[in-house]
Amino acid sequence: MIRDLTDDEARAALVCKWGEVEPDVLPAWVAEMDYAVAEPVVEALHRAVSAGMTGYPRFGPGGPLGEAYAGFAHRQLGSTVDPVKVLPTVDVTAGVRLVLDTVAPAGGLVFPVPGYSPQLAIAEITGRRRHDLVVDPDAERAELDLDRLDRLLADGARVLLLTQPHNPWGRAFTRAELEGVRDVVERHGAFVVSDEIHAPLVLDGREHVSYLDVEGTADHAVAVVAASKGFNIAGLKCAQLVTASDRLHTALAEVPMARNDSWSVLGVEASVAAYTHGDDWLAALRRRLAAQRDLLVALLAEHLPLARLRPVEATYLAWIDLRAYGHDDPAAVALERGRVRLAPGHDYQPGLGGHVRLNFATSPERLTEIVHRLATALT
Repeated sequence: MIRDLTDDEARAALVCKWGEVEPDVLPAWVAEMDYAVAEPVVEALHRAVSAGMTGYPRFGPGGPLGEAYAGFAHRQLGSTVDPVKVLPTVDVTAGVRLVLDTVAPAGGLVFPVPGYSPQLAIAEITGRRRHDLVVDPDAERAELDLDRLDRLLADGARVLLLTQPHNPWGRAFTRAELEGVRDVVERHGAFVVSDEIHAPLVLDGREHVSYLDVEGTADHAVAVVAASKGFNIAGLKCAQLVTASDRLHTALAEVPMARNDSWSVLGVEASVAAYTHGDDWLAALRRRLAAQRDLLVALLAEHLPLARLRPVEATYLAWIDLRAYGHDDPAAVALERGRVRLAPGHDYQPGLGGHVRLNFATSPERLTEIVHRLATALT
């Protein structure tokens, strides 16, 4: 069910990922997949455009989108979501900003790093101080340092921006880990914004645990979700804010339109189709991504044996430690010498050298060529 785009199709479809590079460069940087869009989504978009659905979306929470997401969350994630407490927003990062601006308490923002690069600036944009919760690059497993989180909250930080599954670590946090986060947050009366955009992409049968599914989190958390990563429809602009508290839901639903008015009617139609009819395609996608991850592990072992890659439990993004090859910015070297574009590690943690983020959601042939070019460039 997963069809690889040809190079020409990818250049036409993925105008950022493929269009921002020269013709001789293989792109493995932006988080988009080189796969054709799921047929149920394509069919829904054709119907919508044929019907002339190019105007404003339905405003307000719930509705078909809330019902569709609640059903998807129950089937795919084991979550119980009140459809009425699903509120559309334009995209996940905008949703995070909206929550920080309207319902999160004032004060510093704790951000685990390395972290999703556009969100490094969210603290400043929302008038907060950023407190980095740094993951030791030499640790065997990428984990949240709860003792450090406790100190940051004790020193005055009030909000944790939690990305889970994590980009770029590729971690799917366990329920026990999230319970530990809850305990620290509750101890300090703090707040959590849980970016769960990669929730559909947990691999190998692992469980995605929404932070809202952890007992005792409803009054201090909002989850931000979307079909955009799981179904490759980020450009259609529709994410969702999910709450389990009447107070938080009401506060977000009553936000003036000027703060939350830019999601797309086509994004709603695509998301409803993905959530309602996309289960089989998503299962096939997870199998493909697991196979691609395993291929990447094998290719690195053969061609870049000093590379360090922690197990990828979720997403299609690999965080690779290449410090052993002696380049502070291996992504720049890969682009100049190997004509392959990767995301540089310092974009995810300022000052961190020797790391890259590699997108393996492509064909086996392209992934093989990407690693070959990277090895040639670095060695």
